[in-house]
Amino acid sequence: MQLLVYDGSFAGILCAVFDVFEYKFKEVRLVLANTQSGLLFGREHTVITDETKAARVFTGLSKRISARALTQLRLAYLSEQADIAGILVHYMQYAFTSPTSVETDFSHPAVLSVAQVARKVNREKHRMEAFIRFQLTTDQIYYAVIEPDFNVLPVIANHFKERFADQDWLIYDARRKYGLHYNRQELTVATITFEGPVQAKNSSAVYDASETLYQELWRRYFNKTNIEARKNTRLHIRHMPLRYWKYLVEKQPVRS
Repeated sequence: MQLLVYDGSFAGILCAVFDVFEYKFKEVRLVLANTQSGLLFGREHTVITDETKAARVFTGLSKRISARALTQLRLAYLSEQADIAGILVHYMQYAFTSPTSVETDFSHPAVLSVAQVARKVNREKHRMEAFIRFQLTTDQIYYAVIEPDFNVLPVIANHFKERFADQDWLIYDARRKYGLHYNRQELTVATITFEGPVQAKNSSAVYDASETLYQELWRRYFNKTNIEARKNTRLHIRHMPLRYWKYLVEKQPVRS
């Protein structure tokens, strides 16, 4: 077993594939730098992340699988699943060595795993696009907090950039401690350090004076449009899981 030590980035995984073919490695396992491999007798090889090498591998892949399959690879990577790096490497090895397209060959474990994991991440992406609720701060920035199961911020950014191109906004991932800020021109990664729980910042001192009124109007609209006789809690939770509710304005109690 050949251990490939990489930096955790997607470019690092592409470079691992480059090294697999460069050094003719057979059985490989990827481990993050500064972590225990768990193998006593495995040989280690450090993968140096090189954007040029990564681009060569990506270009080669794009000639062997479709754009949809490339998107699946990226979504699977964003799952942050413990073994996903190794699965992606095996998928790419298979793609480069097969004479035909492999993306629908679900008899191959790596192809099947990538498709299944990507489907989960894609579902989370669509849910985040539907359930993010912005609140206007005193700095006139529309701010939203999320805690998705997967690291979907990179793939939902364009959705909000296109829809709110004329506004400043910030989406913060409380689980991964980073956010994306859009200033009407460009997207930048934002790191915020909170002294307490993120939800503690949900106070009137942080938000614009008009925000409380709009939130209350939205809650009342949501409650009034619900038909009690047709209420189906089980179906409702299936489409709007409970874990999202703490950041949804309409799920907060209506003030009397």
